[in-house]
This record gives sequence, structure tokens and C-alpha cells, in this order.
Amino acid sequence: MPFVRFGRTGLKVSRLCLGTMTFGLQCDEETSRRILDRAFEAGISFLDTADGYPLGGELSVLGRTEEIIGRWMRGKRQQLVLATKAAARMGEAPWEQGCSRRHLLDAIDASLRRLGTDYVDLYQLHWDDPDTPLDEMLEALDAIVRSGRARYAGVSNFMAWRLARLIGRAELNRLVRPVSLQPRYNLLFRQTERELLPLAQEEGLAVIPYNPLAGGLLTGKYRPGMAPQEGTRFTLGKAARLYQDRYWHERELQAASDLQDLAQAHGLSPAQMAVAWVLAQPAITSVIVGASRPEQLSDSLAALDVSLGAELLQALDERTREYRFGDATR
Repeated sequence: MPFVRFGRTGLKVSRLCLGTMTFGLQCDEETSRRILDRAFEAGISFLDTADGYPLGGELSVLGRTEEIIGRWMRGKRQQLVLATKAAARMGEAPWEQGCSRRHLLDAIDASLRRLGTDYVDLYQLHWDDPDTPLDEMLEALDAIVRSGRARYAGVSNFMAWRLARLIGRAELNRLVRPVSLQPRYNLLFRQTERELLPLAQEEGLAVIPYNPLAGGLLTGKYRPGMAPQEGTRFTLGKAARLYQDRYWHERELQAASDLQDLAQAHGLSPAQMAVAWVLAQPAITSVIVGASRPEQLSDSLAALDVSLGAELLQALDERTREYRFGDATR
């Protein structure tokens, strides 16, 4: 397993990061532990989770993913780089969500209890909160890092202009500066390349993208005209609508089918090619890969050894270039 520097910090992380949002709903605890074991045995020592997981769960089950990780992690904490996130609604009260100082300070303590540890390596804002001033978000992250409850701070799902302002406010006020960005990024969602990735490179941010397989659409399981499979993110609880809105369109289904044919022509599985393509992008630090069964990690692990030649990279760029512009081409 290759290790790389985490942005401009001195931290080193594995080139693949295990995403855990399936744990506790899409897969039970026993299966989750087997996935964790498989990843750990393969050298993946970077774990990403969130207080608002499992994905698609009702309020009553949120936090279950962190609890599963905490039980599995006993005796292994010093062998892992652990990241979690906050901003999701975690209770009925209006202040039990978002990025206010009140919520973030409560959320980190709750996450640490569930995880059974006294610190996380990376604490991330799961998404932007327009109701909270940027300075308040930064002051809360600063307090969390300076207290030792987190080693570093990062963000996920921020627009480029908001992230640029966040960094600027941190530098102006001498507060803890975000060191990482967790964006959605794959062959069918390339808008990240327009502003976010150049910003990350300019500022030395680590980039740890999620959804490299477009929620499973790039695994080769689907063809145009098919219905979503039961038990996948496209049919799972509250997540179903989110993932169908993101990817379940005839244009994306046809593109995924074409990419499957291209992968097979080059002796690769569609999943190997999709993950290898994200890994090949110069701004990327570590790619977040997930699974609902241990064997699903095999293609992601195999992608580490895949070198996409210039011809294939050009073909992939040409076939998916329209996805750099989102709905603007529809």
C-alpha cells in the first residue's frame, strides 16, 4: 500500500481510504467488521466516517457507524489515521445540526464517545452551513484542534469560493487552517476540476474524493433501461432519492455502459478503471472507497497497480468531458 503526504502537513496516509457510510444499515455489524478487516489486512490504514452515518438512516440510527468502528478499532487505534465529520442533524433541537460553535463542540465529544478514542486525526465540516458565520466555524475548529481532540481540520462539500474565504479568514485571524478537502469526484462528476481542484493545489490542500464509482454506477452492474437494484444506494432509505438524482439518468447510464465497454477493451474491470482514473489525477491525495461486502474492495485495491496509458486517459477525458460542466450541457 503506497503512502503519501497529506497536503502540506507532515502526516502520511494510505493512498486508499476506507469510506464507512454503509456500516450499520446497508450492511450489518458483522459484515462491516469483515470489510474493515479486509481493508486493514490490505494496508488501508486511513478510515473516513461521520456522525451522520449510516447513509440513509433515520435519526434514531445515526451514530451507529462510529459505534461499529469504535468496537472494531479496540487495540488498533495507533495503527490508524481516523477521520470523522459533523454538520448532520443529530437530534430534534434546532441547534443539533450545522456548524455552529455549540453544535461542533457537542458533536466532537459525542463522536469521540462513540469511537472510543480521545482524539481523531482529522475533523471535517461535512458541508457548509450558510446560517453560521465562517469565523464561528473556524473558532470552533480551532478550539477542537488546540484542545487535542483533533489533530487537523478539514472540509467536505464546500464550494470553491466559500472554501477560499474560509482559508482567508483562518489566515487573517490566525486560526487553525483547513488542511484537506473531501469533494465528490468521478468520471461522471467532473465539475470539481473547474475551481475546487485548482484551489486545492494552489493552497496545498489534501484532496480525498468520495464516490469514485458514482455510487456503484461505474462498476459495470447497470445498463440503460435497467431499474435500480434493491439493497444498493439507489434504493436505500433516505439516500435513494439523493443518489438517483445524482446519477440515475439515461445520459449517465449510457455513459457508464460505454465506459464498461472501454474498460473491457483494455483488460480492466470498470471499477478498476474508474478508481485508477481518480488516482491518476494530479491533485488527488487518497481516494475514499467503500463497500457493502468485503469482496467489493478487490477492484479498488487492484486499481493501485493499474497504470492508465496516455491513449486510455485521453479516451476517458474525451468521453466524459461534458461532465465537467454539469447541467450546463443538458
